[in-house]
Amino acid sequence: MLYSLKVLRRLSGGSCPAFSFSFFRKKEKNQPKLTHTMTIQILSYEFLGPIRLSEWGPPMEEVLYLILSKNKETFQILYVGESGKTDDAGFFTKNEKFKCWVSHSSEQNLHLCIYPMWGSDEKQRKRITHKIIEKYTPPCNSDNTNID
Repeated sequence: MLYSLKVLRRLSGGSCPAFSFSFFRKKEKNQPKLTHTMTIQILSYEFLGPIRLSEWGPPMEEVLYLILSKNKETFQILYVGESGKTDDAGFFTKNEKFKCWVSHSSEQNLHLCIYPMWGSDEKQRKRITHKIIEKYTPPCNSDNTNID
């Protein structure tokens, strides 16, 4: 089964943004729509997910993302990254750190969380990424700790 990730932004009360994390089964005749909502708080940021990395599909807007390893019912942060908009289905598997991720976890145990940052620039996303890396020291960011 292939899933695509769709992040929707809704305004609650017209003032503060609320985020809904949904992924849907590829459109098949007479198939129900799957919806999943869950968040993980890292520092003061609420990340949407986790979902299995293999269930992700484009498109993706401007986000921070966490690559997690699942062991039983616990998750370990392996990598923190950021991205502008992308439609590349191989965005994560083509990442230069993908080999590091699978060296710390099997591919089926890799999970993804995202923090939407619509309209943000790379500098804004890297600033938050750096804070998370300093606090959690993910093993696959070890040579990326000097992010500007």
